[in-house]
Amino acid sequence: MPKMLKFLTILLIAAFVFSGVFNGAVSAQEKPTLRVFYGSVGDIAQDEAILKRWADENNVNVEIVYASQSATEYLAQLQQLLAARSTDIDLIQFDVIWPGILAPNMLDLGPALEASGMKDMFYPRILANNTVDGKVVGLPWFTDAGLLYYRTDLLEKYGFSAPPATWAELESMAKTIQDGERAAGNAEFWGFVWQGNAYEGLTCDALEWVFSNGGGSIVEVDKTISINNEAAIRAIERAAAWVGTISPEGVTTYQEEDARRVFQAGNAAFMRNWPYAYVLGQGGADGTQETAIKGLFGVTNLPAGDSGKAAAALGGWQLGVSAYSANPDLATQLALWLTAPEQQKERWLKLNNLPTMPAIYTDPDVLAATPWVADLVPVFENASPRPSTVTAALYNDVSVAFFTAVHDVLTKKKDAATAFEDLELELENLLGSEFSVGAPPPIE
Repeated sequence: MPKMLKFLTILLIAAFVFSGVFNGAVSAQEKPTLRVFYGSVGDIAQDEAILKRWADENNVNVEIVYASQSATEYLAQLQQLLAARSTDIDLIQFDVIWPGILAPNMLDLGPALEASGMKDMFYPRILANNTVDGKVVGLPWFTDAGLLYYRTDLLEKYGFSAPPATWAELESMAKTIQDGERAAGNAEFWGFVWQGNAYEGLTCDALEWVFSNGGGSIVEVDKTISINNEAAIRAIERAAAWVGTISPEGVTTYQEEDARRVFQAGNAAFMRNWPYAYVLGQGGADGTQETAIKGLFGVTNLPAGDSGKAAAALGGWQLGVSAYSANPDLATQLALWLTAPEQQKERWLKLNNLPTMPAIYTDPDVLAATPWVADLVPVFENASPRPSTVTAALYNDVSVAFFTAVHDVLTKKKDAATAFEDLELELENLLGSEFSVGAPPPIE
């Protein structure tokens, strides 16, 4: 055998042996890596354990890149990475009000969602919120919506058989209970607490009042600026009348925790808040935290307005795939797996992340562990998205203009008609010629 051929043969044999002996090590090095951009709030260890299970089953390395706890800083970090077309992140957790902002830099998950058979499993309103110009930019992962908390013991005490179905009923019941409790010696008792400070939380509360009254969604999906209408004006005037009567004067400075502290101390009949407050009101996950209302309250959907419909502001988080991902197919597979019914159920039972699929709320295991969760189904069916998708990158400016106008009415700086006339002009200037002034659509 010629020397050169013999040398090549030895090399091939050596390469084969090397491959066989070190196959495991080489495979490990060649495993693809997915980087997940996550929030850093909640049980991080459980999140990591769930991701590790998928990674092991699919022979993939998964690394979590934790973002700031501040939503504002979180979005800024994310926008910086996407603007640089960074391949350092693949799967992205993002807020329900960011689809319009992020859409240009996200993959369309619509085809994969159709192929998975999961499309019809999600709440339609949440999926619609995540769809920008026909492009599904994120899969609904876990959700949030405004709730009405009510004292079951006080409703019984004052002869009410059910929580209020309308805002008018809430006003009447709140006043009756407030008057009775004060007469019994609790001078600090109020009928209704909510979020009245000038911030995003007021946008949520006020949108619920306006939408349930038939006043629309501030800016509609067809780019109609609809807020300056009689139904919306009446809704805000009604809320302004609560201040100092069934709600404390200081409610115009309240955020979520301010309202929760009053309610949890036993000093309010009704509260508008998010689902997180339920477990805390019952004493926390272990039931040992201080609370005056443990076992004495329930939750239901918020009252209906003049339209006859209830509304709850939609919150929650989504999973999307960066358009610049080096492994878009794998990232899409992970997004589908994480948002599938089995993982959503697991996250509810372990992390109290509210599912985005109605069927999970009737699951026997879920009902056995948390029977009250069945009461939330109508809430999510009525969830109302904020106009973040249609206003895209300008949503934050729209929200600031809206909650500032509402706050001016609540604090009696302006009447509602003047405030919304001014707001309409401000939104016209802000949004430009693509948008036009018009009436809100009828509630279906």
